[in-house]
Order: sequence, then structure tokens, then C-alpha cells
Amino acid sequence: MKLVDLHLHTDFSDSTLSPAELVQVAVSAGLSAIAITDHDCVEGIEPAIKEANKFDLEIIPGIELTAEKYGKEVHILGYSIDYHDKAFLEKLEKIKAIREKRIFDMVEKLKELGVDDIEAQDVFDLSGMGTVGRAHLASLLKKKGWVSSVSEAFKKYIGNNSPAYVSKFNMTPEQAIRTILDVGGIPVFAHPHNPGDDNLISEFVGYGLKGLEVYYPGYPESIIKHYSSLAAKYGLILTGGSDFHGDVKEGSVIGVPRVPYELVEKLKQAKNEKR
Repeated sequence: MKLVDLHLHTDFSDSTLSPAELVQVAVSAGLSAIAITDHDCVEGIEPAIKEANKFDLEIIPGIELTAEKYGKEVHILGYSIDYHDKAFLEKLEKIKAIREKRIFDMVEKLKELGVDDIEAQDVFDLSGMGTVGRAHLASLLKKKGWVSSVSEAFKKYIGNNSPAYVSKFNMTPEQAIRTILDVGGIPVFAHPHNPGDDNLISEFVGYGLKGLEVYYPGYPESIIKHYSSLAAKYGLILTGGSDFHGDVKEGSVIGVPRVPYELVEKLKQAKNEKR
């Protein structure tokens, strides 16, 4: 059976693997297709396609946008997007500027905590052309010897409940879904069990949601069946993936859970129906 992974991140957002390295691991795992779904940026897509051309690996261009509803953070994946669209890229540039401001604020908080040898520019140098994020700051904390691992940096300094954390700007789910639809993409509710509010699904369908991420690391069969049933109820496509972030997210493995290629065919069918 041909297998895929439809939720992968590169070091252009908050993973520790480059697009080329990610492709190589995917090939080694025997996958037939992968989706590059970096947070708020698309710079990792072209390098992944270039590397994948050396192998028999299909790349699905994607993105993951963060939204907030009723105080809950929700993530919307976008598949088969037109990542060259000018208005879309301009919107991502604005998000990038907000992310950069967040890094300045977190660096200031770190200085107040005594971490005085890190500058915002050091973080930007590490992130390069991509969207800067906490993973880059965590990597720098490790490099400077303040922590022994990226995960420790999150736990000790910059995780959601840690002393140097600064919240970020979030779209509304309607804005995130519309943004993806506007560039010809298929919007999918990522890891819906995380916010844990099934009422959100029917609301998001009203905004144009097309799919649910049903296969996700740690989801038992009961959860998979639950969301598969909800997907059938609302006529939504099923997707799934590892949500791989390299060393940033412990325990995630490319290609786990096992996701069949037929889900890619469903995405392609939905894409064709939009034309």
C-alpha cells in the first residue's frame, strides 16, 4: 500500500530539518507523497520539490495557519495552494513582521531572566529567509548553553506557560479558511481533538472547511472513528500526518501514523471540483 504524510514542517518555520533533509527521510520511510505545511510561510516548498525530483516522491504544497476561537487555538491546514499568489504572499509578509516583533519581545523577557547573551538579530540570522519562530529561539538557547535541548528551552523559557512566552497574533478561523480558499487550496481542520470542541467543526464548515485531520499521532482508534464519523456527517475529506517538527517535537516520526495514498487522491478530486 502506498503511504503518505500530509503534515510536515521544515526549518523554514519551526522544525530542525531542511526541506531537502525532510524529503530524504520521507524517501527512506518509503512514502509516496508528503505535504509541506510550514507555519505561515511557503519558502520550504520549492526546495522540497527540487530535492523530491531526484526521487519518486510527490510534494503537495501546503501551509498551516493559526487561528483562535472562543479562547481556543485552532490550526487550519491548506493543501494544494497557489503559493505564488501575490496577495497571499503579501499577507504572509505581514504575519512575518508580527512574528519578528514577537521575537524582540521574548528576547527582552529573556534578558530580564538573566539570559543576556542573546539578541533578536541572532535569531533572525538562524531563521534565514523563512518565518521566524520559537523553534529558532529555542535552538539558539541550546547553542548558547542555556539549555541542553530544544524541548527544554520550551519547558524552561518559551513554552506557552513559561516566563519568557509572548502570545502571537492569530487569525479568526473564518479568515484562515478564506485565505486558503482564495489561493485555490483545500482547508482542513488540523488535529481537531486538541481544542476538543466538536461544535467548532459545524461552524467551520459554514466558513468553507473541506476536511478533517483524522489520523494524527496518539489518536486511538476510538478518536479516529469519532472524527471519521463527523467527517462523513459533514461531507469532509479525511487527512492525516505526523505533524513532524524534528527535534522540536519529541516522539513524532515521519510516516506515523500510516496514512493511505487514497487520501491524496481525494484532495486532488476536491481540487478539480473547485475549478
